[in-house]
Amino acid sequence: MRTVSIRELHTRTGHYVRAATRQPIAVTERGTTIARLVPATESPPPPRFKDRALRPAFRRLLGRPHLGTDSGQLISEDRDR
Repeated sequence: MRTVSIRELHTRTGHYVRAATRQPIAVTERGTTIARLVPATESPPPPRFKDRALRPAFRRLLGRPHLGTDSGQLISEDRDR
């Protein structure tokens, strides 16, 4: 893996971004790796929450209709104050 300082990356960003399409590049600050530039994947990662089940308590909240004062009426009353 190629290593580049953050200062050099700032100076030649375009060059290193293009180079990262071929191989990963480690970005360092004062000798410590702080980031990596890696080639983008062709396909996006699968959605993390698509198949996740809802917690039972949240599912119960979704099923309950909220009955009460009409929000339009509350806004009208607030404007009349």
